Parts: sequence; C-alpha cells; structure tokens
Amino acid sequence: MSWLEQAVVYQVYPRSFRDSDGDGIGDLAGIESRLEHVAALGADALWLSPVYPSPGVDMGYDIADFQDIDPLFGDLAAFDRLVASAHGAGLRVLMDLVPCHTSIEHPWFAEHPDWYVWAEGDRPPNNWVANFGGPAWTRDPGRGRWYLHSYYPEQPDLDWRNPEVVAAMQDVIRFWLGRGVDGFRLDAIQGLLKDPQLRDDPPATGAFGLPLPEEYGRLDHVHSANAPDVGDALASLREAAGDAPLVGEVYLPAAGRRPYLDHVDVAFAFELLHAPWDAASLRAALEAGAGGGAAWVLSNHDFPRVRTRVGAENARAAAVLLLTLPGPAFIYQGDELGQIDAPGPGTRYDRHGRDGCRHPVQWEPDARTAGFTTGEPWLAPVDAPERNARDQAGDPDSMLELYRRLIALRGKLAGELEPVDAAEGVVAFRRGRHTVAVNTSPAPAHMPVEGAVVLSTHAGAGDAATLVAHEGRVVG
Repeated sequence: MSWLEQAVVYQVYPRSFRDSDGDGIGDLAGIESRLEHVAALGADALWLSPVYPSPGVDMGYDIADFQDIDPLFGDLAAFDRLVASAHGAGLRVLMDLVPCHTSIEHPWFAEHPDWYVWAEGDRPPNNWVANFGGPAWTRDPGRGRWYLHSYYPEQPDLDWRNPEVVAAMQDVIRFWLGRGVDGFRLDAIQGLLKDPQLRDDPPATGAFGLPLPEEYGRLDHVHSANAPDVGDALASLREAAGDAPLVGEVYLPAAGRRPYLDHVDVAFAFELLHAPWDAASLRAALEAGAGGGAAWVLSNHDFPRVRTRVGAENARAAAVLLLTLPGPAFIYQGDELGQIDAPGPGTRYDRHGRDGCRHPVQWEPDARTAGFTTGEPWLAPVDAPERNARDQAGDPDSMLELYRRLIALRGKLAGELEPVDAAEGVVAFRRGRHTVAVNTSPAPAHMPVEGAVVLSTHAGAGDAATLVAHEGRVVG
C-alpha cells in the first residue's frame, strides 16, 4: 500500500472548491490556486471527485467521456498543470473512477450497445430496484429492449462480463496514469457484476448493517449487486493500475467488504460515518473496521457533514477520533473549517437531495461569495462570516488549527488500534505509547489512562483524571 498506508487524503468536490473565472462554478485552476491550503493542512493527497465531461444529471457521476475534462472545469492542459503543481507541493492525486455505469450520452451507448446490460420482453425481467428509487430497468423505445441502471435512468450499467468493457476501462486507467495520476478511488464497486440469469432479488429478512433508501432496502440485493465472481472484474482493474493504490467505495457491511480487499488496497469503513455519536456505536464501528484495509471517513459529498451530524459540540472530538486511527483518513473539503450543511431539501441541483453538503468552501468571511468566486456561486455559502479559512488560520482555538495539529501528530502514532476499557460514554484506544480518549457525553467522565497531554480539544479545561464533556484527548 506504500504511501497510502497512513495517509491523509483530502477530498475535493471540484464544483465547490474554488472558482477561478467568475462563473460561480469551481474549476481546476481554482483547485491549483488553493493547493497551499491543502499542503499546509498536512494532507498527503487529493481525491478529485469526477471532472470528466458529463451532462450533470448525477453531478459528474454520469460520465460522457472517461478520457477528457469537462469544459466547466478546464481542459487536459489545466489538469496536467494541476497534477504537476500538486506534486510540486508534495501532494499526490487520486482520480475518481466510475466503472459501473456511464452517462446515457456517452458515445458507447450508441456505438457499443452490447457493452451494457439489456433484457428482452414486454416488461422488466425482474424486480430489481434502483438505488435512488423506482425500477432499475428502463425501456429503450428505439431498440425495443430494457437497459439496466442501478442509479438514475440516465446512467446505464456497463456489462463487465463483456471483455471489451474490461479492456476499455483498463485503457481509461492507463490513460490517467500516463498523465501522472497516483491512484484511484473506485465508485460503488459492489455493483460491478450482476447475476447473469437476472433472477429476482428476495425480500430483505434482516438489517443490512448500513443505512439504505427505504424502497431499495426492502430487497436483499443478492443478485443485483455483490456478485460472487466480482473479484474477476476487480482483478482486471488491479492489473491495469499496477502498484497505484486503489480505494474502494464498497457500500457493504464489514464482512462483505473483505473479499474486495484481495484487489483494492483499502475500502471505506462506512460504519464509522453512519455511527450515532455515542460510545457504544463508535466502539462497534471501530471494531468493524479493525484488522486492516479500512479507509476511515466521517463525511463526503453524499452524506451530511460531520458537524451537522454529530453536533457542533462534538465536531472537535470527532476530528480527534478520525485522525488518530491507524490506516488512511479521508477529509471532506470544508470539514477542517467546521462547515455545516445548508438547510432545506437540497434538491435544486441534485434530485436525490444532496445539495446540502455540497456548498462552497468558505475561504473568506464575505457572506455572498465566501471568497469562492468573484461571480454568483452555484450554491450560496452557508455561514461564511462565522466559519472561514482566513479567520481561522493562525487562531490556536480554531477548527483549522486543530486539524493541522492532529495531522502533524499522526506521524508519531504507531501500531494498530488496541481498545482500552473506559467509562460508559468514552471511546478509548491505544496506539503504541499513546492513548486516545473521546468523551461522547455531555458530562465529565473518567480519563481511562493518565499521562502527559499531547493534544486536547479542551486544553486546560479538565485535570489528568477527568475528561470534560465532549473532549477528545491524546496522552503519551
């Protein structure tokens, strides 16, 4: 796994990071202009959410060309400059690869229809449901057949049992590696292969283990996802990537993720992202991700921001938890500033309701633009006067400086996670000579291991034997 093993990876959602040309939409030049922020944070790499040409139905995850850049963001020359500048700043670059589907506007859908999953007949061949709701099959009136789409109807699924699809996607990986990309985040790879017999999914009989949309959660997706031979497809991705790290988005509980780790370096441990902020749930999430192969994450472009989810009072302790765990940690842009979700349904652009966590990074206190753009931002800043990078830089009590201290501390933490017995509301573990304790409760709690305080979210508020409410502490 090399450099990724203990890396901090900073997720950039390009539309919302920084706009360089005043059109209100973030772009590659804007990312390049703020690389010093990411480098000063102490991150090791950027993960770029999709920047490929796209109609934007799924905000870039509906790709119309895997080997080009959407003009919204720039062009291949701008991408090359960004990669070179990132490398010059000591940052590696992970591309977001979406191998399971394309946009319906991708030329492949017209020129290579056999590269997709089809069914004949007067009605859909089975009861499969799309992740975003509704049937997973849409009839193509021109062809008189049904095509499969695990997400929106505008995102037809590729047939990974067709060797031409495998070869084409391997070419995509090699194309970006040739432009200096250092690795890939693989989107939704539990859906790469489906049951070739297209059998019905049975009704769900128990809890899945991770949150699911209501309609999708009524079925046990044993045939529409997570096929037993998915390793064949993953092996082809690994072959093309060589030693370049692969980070798997595998939306399955921990036991289901393990076979994927034969081919990807790490997979996101979504139990932690979704865990309620109480000690018992967090302990269970850490246990689920134990044993190696976990990529730790607390928020991203699909789910509410960590501060919104756990509450302002717990956001600092959540940063301590995330950034002291063994294995790579992923930070979603703006979380290092304590940004929150925008109120409202969040459906202006994303019909699945995810706009709330995608508002721009707040660079400056200007309420209208937040220093994100000189024009009108595609989504308005949420609370830039209260939370922004300019005001937090150098303020020892700010969220930004806490993130910087935590990332600097990571290099001193050694060894695997060893759970430590602690009071009911406290999560505690040992990493070598250091002990980490997080008080999830609104009351003081006993510090399970006393020692010299290396870092605390509430410095000077408690004594050696006591964690104050909502405190995260590292001793050693």
